[in-house]
Amino acid sequence: MNKWKLLPRMAAKGMSQNGTVYYPYLMAGIFSAFTWFVFSSILCNDLMMKLPRSGYAWMMLSIGRGLLGLILIPFLFYTNSFLVKRRAKEIGLYSILGLEKRHIGIMLICESLMTYGIVIAGGILLGVVLSKLLFLLLLKLISVPMDIEFVFTWKAFKDTLIFFAVVYTINLLNGLIQVGKSKPVELLHGSKKGEKEPKMAGVYAVLGVIFLAAGYATSIRSQIDSNIFVDFFLAVFLVIMGTYFLFTSGSIMILKLLKKNRKFYYQRENFVTVSGMMYRMKKNAAGLSNICIFSTMVVITLICTVVLYLGLDELTHFVYPYDVLISFGAKGPAREQMEDKVWEVVNGQGGEVSRVDVYDIRSFSCSLNDSRFESPQSNFMDNYNVRFLVLEDYNRIEGKKQTLEDGQILFYSEGKDTGFDTLEFMGKTLEIKEEVKNIFPYPKAEKNTFGTGYAVVVRDKEALAQCTRAYAAQNGITDVEGFLESSYRDLGVVLEGEEQVKERIINELLTWSRAQGEESHRDGLALRADLRSMYGGLLFIGILFGLIFFMCLLLIMYYKQISEGYEDRGSFAIMQKVGMSDKEIRSTVRRQILLVFFMPLAGALLHTFAGMFMVDNLMAALQLFDSHLMVVSTIMISLVFILIYGISYLTTAKTYYRIIS
Repeated sequence: MNKWKLLPRMAAKGMSQNGTVYYPYLMAGIFSAFTWFVFSSILCNDLMMKLPRSGYAWMMLSIGRGLLGLILIPFLFYTNSFLVKRRAKEIGLYSILGLEKRHIGIMLICESLMTYGIVIAGGILLGVVLSKLLFLLLLKLISVPMDIEFVFTWKAFKDTLIFFAVVYTINLLNGLIQVGKSKPVELLHGSKKGEKEPKMAGVYAVLGVIFLAAGYATSIRSQIDSNIFVDFFLAVFLVIMGTYFLFTSGSIMILKLLKKNRKFYYQRENFVTVSGMMYRMKKNAAGLSNICIFSTMVVITLICTVVLYLGLDELTHFVYPYDVLISFGAKGPAREQMEDKVWEVVNGQGGEVSRVDVYDIRSFSCSLNDSRFESPQSNFMDNYNVRFLVLEDYNRIEGKKQTLEDGQILFYSEGKDTGFDTLEFMGKTLEIKEEVKNIFPYPKAEKNTFGTGYAVVVRDKEALAQCTRAYAAQNGITDVEGFLESSYRDLGVVLEGEEQVKERIINELLTWSRAQGEESHRDGLALRADLRSMYGGLLFIGILFGLIFFMCLLLIMYYKQISEGYEDRGSFAIMQKVGMSDKEIRSTVRRQILLVFFMPLAGALLHTFAGMFMVDNLMAALQLFDSHLMVVSTIMISLVFILIYGISYLTTAKTYYRIIS
């Protein structure tokens, strides 16, 4: 038969005969292509740029697709390397039977082309079937209308074809290099060769502890500031490096300690378990560290996704408490006129209102030194927004009956309570009668250290004018009278009822306010929708990435079990010949699985709980301050993951037992 016909047939037959390792690899490739195609289809769809408030989601998906590529390339490379090594004996046999390396190379090229074709066809077909469903899910998450026709574009197909062509070309080159460098005898016996103990196991252990401690410290000591995202990636890098080093050294040290324990080691089941793991110590450590890292990624991704989904409404209302906030100049409409207009519009539209707040406000940018508010610094990050209200407005907003003497104030911090007894504002000393716990327009969160604002309630307009003059004098403002008149009168409204009715009320109020010479306005309803759109894109990415990480985890666990099964099959066959029963073999398998099962799981849970300090701060940087929700979600998701992890590992372990049997 012509070699050009024979080699493709050998490639197809090799794939089918190695279905135990090839089919999961193909399924992982199909799922990867499907995920990439979904991202590309949504990004390349012109609708994403035309839909209202979809720009944020498009930006999040663009970043997500870039990260997806960074995950898929090394993962598919890792699984392909396993396939090449798994088939080393078969390829070595071909060499001994007379096939030249160039013929083997052609066969590998045929396999790569077949794999690429199956993956692309399966991934795109699955994408065509499910992309519209996932697109509707995205629209639901970003709160935009869903009665829209989803259209596929050639660019999405082309991007998927090119990306996976690059991936499988890299994998093919890796396979050709591995085969080209190896001799036939090495290929035949490479899998039977034990691994030497790493020469620097002690150094690895020390480095692992240092990296892991540094990663945990970075997470635990992280602050909600401009460096929070830099700290997050630094902590991730340190924990990954520490995990690799510790599993490389720690697993070997544990096995050596078990081997030294004669009562434990010299039992048939334990002897086989420990000896088998010592035989492949470095590869075992790499597999365990990968399982630990991907388990951590799955859990943390799920926690972030669930917390963001459950806390999204609270987050948007924290940032924008009013449905509409309109600011007028000092000479704007009177308070009674504003209130009457709101009720007129609300009643005319058949809506409901829960609160209408009208108050005069002065805002100053100040630096804070102990309890002294001073002139602003050149670096705006060192400055705070300090708002001044008069007591009459505060009592009306909060429904209080507070009184103040001359020189007294009420003080409020959006973050932690300061505990100040007195306050110095631009050299003017003010006595704090009470540090109040709440002022509605400025919601409080103790973890709100990033951009914290303050509010000062003074006795009357004369007291406010005195503080304004002090600020003008301290900051060299010459037009004091003009500066005194630059205050604002704010109208804030919170509505109830259907969204369409709210929108009509807000539009009518904004039309009226423009005619009255408004200075600015904030449409809380639209701004909340923008936030939901941006965070909805994050939720969509979190859902898909959680599935991808879980797929990677399952495939690594599966390949670890079958690779060890093939390596241990000969050893167990010998043990059976010298009298080891099937029951004892099962007992040995259970011991090995339990030993391997708990190490990465314990590491993943430890990483997760240490990382929650950082994740909690990341959520706070997004203005989500519900730590109780974070704790409950972490516990529940960890318990669910332990259950799923156990089921997954025991399921893949059945394949291991079938191989050795």
